[in-house]
Amino acid sequence: MRQLFPVLNVLGVVIALFSLTFAIPIGTSLYTSDAALMAFLHAFAVSFGFGALLYAGTRRQRRELAPRDGFLLVSLVWSVLPVVAAVPLVLYFRGVGVDLSLTDAYFEAMSGLTTTGATVLTGLDTLPYSINVWRCTLIWIGGMGILVLAVAILPMLGVGGSQVFRAETAGPMKDEKLTPRITGTAKGLYAIYMVVSLLCAIAYRLTGMSWYDAYCHMAATIGLGGFSNRDAGFLAFDSISTEFVAIVFMTIAGINFATHFRAYRAKSMRTYWNCFEAKYYLTVMFGSGIVIGFLLYGEQVYPTLAESMRHAVFNTVSVATTTGFASTDYAKWPLFAPVLMLALSSFVTSAGSTGGGMKMIRMVILVKQARREFTRLLHPRAINPVRIGGQMIANHVVFSVLAFVLLYGASLVILTMVMLSTGLEPLTAFTAVLATLNNTGPGLGDVVGPMGSYKGLTDVQTWICSFAMLIGRLELFTVLVLFTRAFWRK
Repeated sequence: MRQLFPVLNVLGVVIALFSLTFAIPIGTSLYTSDAALMAFLHAFAVSFGFGALLYAGTRRQRRELAPRDGFLLVSLVWSVLPVVAAVPLVLYFRGVGVDLSLTDAYFEAMSGLTTTGATVLTGLDTLPYSINVWRCTLIWIGGMGILVLAVAILPMLGVGGSQVFRAETAGPMKDEKLTPRITGTAKGLYAIYMVVSLLCAIAYRLTGMSWYDAYCHMAATIGLGGFSNRDAGFLAFDSISTEFVAIVFMTIAGINFATHFRAYRAKSMRTYWNCFEAKYYLTVMFGSGIVIGFLLYGEQVYPTLAESMRHAVFNTVSVATTTGFASTDYAKWPLFAPVLMLALSSFVTSAGSTGGGMKMIRMVILVKQARREFTRLLHPRAINPVRIGGQMIANHVVFSVLAFVLLYGASLVILTMVMLSTGLEPLTAFTAVLATLNNTGPGLGDVVGPMGSYKGLTDVQTWICSFAMLIGRLELFTVLVLFTRAFWRK
């Protein structure tokens, strides 16, 4: 247990820092005089006090974190923070006589922080402003990763952050640094994140949204989470200009933020052109959207090609980037379209973006490795390394990708089988697991479809989906390594 104290020490700091974000809904509640103020004040007092006590009780055991500590800390943070975030939800709903279970509250908070966007709540239009602001703020915080913010602050407290950053960062190649120090990297990424967020909020406001709507949808767009303060989502606005803004900023958020950082430093748009992953991402996503648009027009789902393209591109970009917004019930489209969109959510977004899934770089490496195996069959003595963008990919990276894809497939199958064992029908079981594992949000079927809610699931099914969101957000290995014997050996 003594070896856990340094991890618990940092966890206490993170909880205390996270509790400060309650200032956003508290300020909203004071401004709008809504009924959720006391729920947030009590939640702040409890969470800050608990974090401070945890830090104070373990501060004598502080030390530099080892790689093993980084995995444990990240898993603990992403498991515990949803508990903290769920406290005001439970307090508010029980205060107004609505029985929101701890399971549902934890699911809602986990969905926000993992940028999944699946919800168990209904009647969003009538909720206090501060509750909706809090839900969407969770996505904004989780978008870049709460630990990226933390590693910019923890060094000042005498705790190194490089191991934490490596464990939380998405993608197979984690060692590349944008700046000489990991703190500078975290600050640079977060600065870009905040600037893009501000531009998105202003753009939404210019399309006619109120500042309230603009903030909520900005947070959900940049975090690629898909929460809304409206039950009807984007159907409530029915605006081409609003949907266009969403497409632009969902696309931006789906690109590696390190690429945005390099483009800013180079003051050149050629940075994006030179990024192989961004080119694959844009080509596959928009190409699929156009194909679906022609399909919808050909099947006469919409009367005009323009309307078909409008809905096809918006919803394809939304699902492919794992955002989860919907401008229509695309589950009623010809089955090929929603299945293709869910398949895209498994791999389209870039590593280092706020999206979920396997990431485009892994898919590219996987395809190139398959091509290499074909070449090896025809020319056994040929030396044919995997190359991406002129750079040779080391074999250990290729093997890591193969292991990740195997683990991803196994997780998808096992969790689906567990959901089926609880009595859930096959389409809902599979798409619920796929949507939560990819941090996409909506699946297919009446229960978890784009116009549905996860409220229809049982407590056991909801906990399974919460676990899928967790391992999906932390890219499987970070969490599942904790269940190995080797991790706990000295």
